[in-house]
Amino acid sequence: MSAPNSMLYGAIRHDWTLAQVQGLFALPLLDLLLHAQRVHREHHEPNTVQLSTLLSIKTGACPEDCAYCPQSVRYETGLEPEALLEIAAVRERAERAKAAGATRFCMGAAYRSPKARELKVIAAMIHEVHALGLETCATLGMLTPEQARELKAAGLDYYNHNLDTSPEFYGEIITTRTYQDRLDTLEAVRAADLKVCCGGILGLGESPADRASLLLTLANLPEHPESVPINQLVQVEGTPLAGSAPVDPFDFVRAIAVARLLMPRSHVRLSAGREAMSDELQALCFMAGANSIFYGEKLLTTGNPDVERDRRLFARLGLRSEARLGEADVPVSPAAGSGCACAHAEHHAETTA
Repeated sequence: MSAPNSMLYGAIRHDWTLAQVQGLFALPLLDLLLHAQRVHREHHEPNTVQLSTLLSIKTGACPEDCAYCPQSVRYETGLEPEALLEIAAVRERAERAKAAGATRFCMGAAYRSPKARELKVIAAMIHEVHALGLETCATLGMLTPEQARELKAAGLDYYNHNLDTSPEFYGEIITTRTYQDRLDTLEAVRAADLKVCCGGILGLGESPADRASLLLTLANLPEHPESVPINQLVQVEGTPLAGSAPVDPFDFVRAIAVARLLMPRSHVRLSAGREAMSDELQALCFMAGANSIFYGEKLLTTGNPDVERDRRLFARLGLRSEARLGEADVPVSPAAGSGCACAHAEHHAETTA
């Protein structure tokens, strides 16, 4: 098990081997951070972070059995289901998110797969958000090629559909949807010329080899996802994974760094679990190549650091928000209520898409 020659770090590849990825994980942490930050600066503006806001547009009552997800109808978590929001309410939340500095607005709905009547309403939401000048993202479960094309026509930019974990460990976490189902949705999204947001969750009980295999699968897709959310399990009482052993913080940083080396041009997002991270751990993640966060009060059904805390952290680290296309750098505003609501998108796509 050995890492590839360091001169190859930063190359756009789709032919990684498991031994090579495991070799990256095995590097001394400071060496790994050094390589990751160098590669990051070769492909991205340093000290900038893309800000997304995630809104749950339909919460709970999901028929899937994802063991981490409080939105599953199979688990007693105290979550109250909420019907699909009104279009005007979504637009208002998107306006608030833009005012607070977000450049992308993500809409998450707890579906196995949306029905035609639901998709029509969601398409109208996307159209309204797109008209505000925000990038649009959705996570709605599995899509057919026709559904993906409908969302593209409505103005959708990104679709989130996480792999969650390795192919080998997947069956321990989810039984109502296959790994191939997820890959098929990603293929449909690509065929519709949508950008892909796809990552996974750490802390599900997976082994180090599973973490390497997850990132290997992502890196060897025909095209790298434009956004790669790396989630830390948010344990919710009532779900099968409540009480799981926490992820070692340095192991989480390693995963961020390896994702940066494997997918140099992708935005690597700190997603679910960030609320529990210290400022120092977040700083290490940014050093490792993370350059995207969910920004706002909540992440689907779990908390997210509030806007004011993020504003202070950015100031302490000298970070700025990534500008919207054609605009100057966007200041991180402490404006209230950027509107994140729940995490079927990034933790159930997906309680975190």
